[in-house]
Amino acid sequence: MNPSEQFVEHGISQQNLKKTTCANVLTLAYQSLGVVYGDLSTSPLYVYKTSFSGKLSLKEDDEEIFGVLSFIFWTFTIIALFKYVFIVMSADDNGEGGTFALYSLLCRHAKLSILPNQQPTDENLSAYSTEDSADTWQSSVLKLFIEKHPRFQTGLLIFVLLGTCMTIGDGVITPAISVFSAVSGVQVKINQLHDNYVVIVSCIILVGLFSIQHHGTHRVAFLFAPVVAAWLLCISGIGIYNIFRWNRQVYRALSPVYMFRFLKTTGIEGWLSLSGVVLSITGVETMYADMGHFSALSIKIAFTCLVYPCLILAYMGEAAFLSKHHYDIQRSFYKAIPEAVFWPVFIVATFAAVVGSQAVISATFSIISQCCALNCFPRVKIVHTSSKIYGQIYVPEINWILMCLCLAVTIGLRDTNMMGHAYGLAITTVMFVTTCLMTLVIIIVWKQGIIKALTCLLLFGSIELLYISASVCKIPEGGWIPILLSFIFMAIMFTWNYGTMKKHQFDVENKVSMTKMLSLGPCLGMVRVPGIGLIFSNLASGIPAIFGHFITNLPAFHQVLVFVCAKSVQVPYVSENERLVISRVGPKEYHMFRCIVRYGYKDMQQENYNFENKLVSEIIQFIEIEDGVQDEQTDELTIDDGNINIEESYKVESSLILKAKELGVTYIVGHSYAEAKKSSSILKKFGIDVVFAFLSKNCREPDIMLEVAHTSLLEVGMVYHV
Repeated sequence: MNPSEQFVEHGISQQNLKKTTCANVLTLAYQSLGVVYGDLSTSPLYVYKTSFSGKLSLKEDDEEIFGVLSFIFWTFTIIALFKYVFIVMSADDNGEGGTFALYSLLCRHAKLSILPNQQPTDENLSAYSTEDSADTWQSSVLKLFIEKHPRFQTGLLIFVLLGTCMTIGDGVITPAISVFSAVSGVQVKINQLHDNYVVIVSCIILVGLFSIQHHGTHRVAFLFAPVVAAWLLCISGIGIYNIFRWNRQVYRALSPVYMFRFLKTTGIEGWLSLSGVVLSITGVETMYADMGHFSALSIKIAFTCLVYPCLILAYMGEAAFLSKHHYDIQRSFYKAIPEAVFWPVFIVATFAAVVGSQAVISATFSIISQCCALNCFPRVKIVHTSSKIYGQIYVPEINWILMCLCLAVTIGLRDTNMMGHAYGLAITTVMFVTTCLMTLVIIIVWKQGIIKALTCLLLFGSIELLYISASVCKIPEGGWIPILLSFIFMAIMFTWNYGTMKKHQFDVENKVSMTKMLSLGPCLGMVRVPGIGLIFSNLASGIPAIFGHFITNLPAFHQVLVFVCAKSVQVPYVSENERLVISRVGPKEYHMFRCIVRYGYKDMQQENYNFENKLVSEIIQFIEIEDGVQDEQTDELTIDDGNINIEESYKVESSLILKAKELGVTYIVGHSYAEAKKSSSILKKFGIDVVFAFLSKNCREPDIMLEVAHTSLLEVGMVYHV
């Protein structure tokens, strides 16, 4: 196993990395360049071009250039370095980062989980650790407010989904703007090349990029880090060259005074240009989201020691070039490259754009997988592209949707400025969502004072709102794209979540009691047939309505019956030894059991092991433990024959289960169809009868997710009204 595979295994977290050596951390820091920083490192391709795309003009005193550079420097320093590296990356969920990690922390500490079937035993999971320190009065008041106001919980969920949908929007815009910006550089050398050819070449690269996704990134991932490292060294070296050749006084722009001068002299046009400046921090959210694949320390080292200084030097060098070449603003990046190294840098830039796009595409697959686990997205096919590296997945449906949307953006806009405006609104919204969630984490999870939380909110939130306000004004010039995409994805997510929650509510209200089921036996002439029956339901307790419906129409069920409930819990991963929870249903002689299969929101809900063998093994182990407990509870005066009978009972039931396994396992899966009540509003009828029905019909069925053979499958259909 090579180093890149060794450290990206399932379970890598900050806790596991405490014992790693310095060499291992540096190795991880190097590898993180290709996965984490591809998007962030390609920002210089289009930042200045987009910032000066409006009516903002360059004057001879260089106030505008130095002002934009000052904004880039301080935005990069305050948001990327101070906010994400020093603060946000400290809020990890068992080593995992991202929007869902913050939301998961809040769910566990403030009891606002949206997931059904949550049980007190889930809190005993090793990953379900909460702070032992006592609540402050601020955290107690805030938690009480959240618990008493379901609307706030719903609003928080919608807020998180907004950030998630904007991140998915990044997956559409990033490949388009990165590849198009890189390819358009060829027009610097071939002036007569028409824009149509640039679009065609960009589309060919994008189609090729999305077409190889099913192979996985592990086969070419070893090239990612060298490409990004070479790219960063190239642009920093060119930056140093331009500083010394064109304007050695450019360092003065690092003073924040130039920001205020810039806004004072340029007014509204200067404020609108901030929608381009914010593109300098595209990809900072990826640093936080990818912590689980590396470690916080390795990502911080890579950023502070290489990425941060290289990008600052690149921006300073380009500003120095622009101070002497005002008319080259729309192609300033490629114009600033020395003639002797233009083509090598152009090739590296194209590869870096592809690497940056790949990172965002992979992140989109991961987000969709998490949304499915949290009942916020229809079930889709998830393919593991590597048997060694955990978490590398491919989602075919999402891949082709992203490709079509990327091509539509590239062909439809044909302009990096408009793409940049769309990009800016998406990333600023995601960052503001993170800031708001961090404010709640500081109070509820870290149990810090409200002053610290408000300082975080006001400092970072005000900066992000400033950029959001500038980006909102660019809605007619491309900013409408992420809004439209977010609206579509949010409508899908909210409708699916609402429909599945109503389905679970119906199952809870209509579950069959054990007394009723036992009373049905004699009147129906119920018989037991050989084999094991696995009944899949959404209930973690009680007998599902589909089973009552099943035995009413077919009064027979298997000799051994297991009610299986696969559910997600608010932790990133569940270890294999904590995955299954077995319990007995009804009298012992009925041989009926319940199996709860628990997954974290980053777990892949498709197991590599044989589920049937694992389940039977766990049931037999449960019977042994159960009989052992009964043995301990037996009165000390009981003769040995009683203990022998208990042991024989264990052997008899275990052999019965093993024999039933040999006779065959049948999967009984329920198909529920939702219908809106006649009294429902038109909007609700449209959402349930049209949107939810369409999603349910076209999503992956449970039997396909479980890879069940059709000969072993029984389907039971029911209709419920919401």
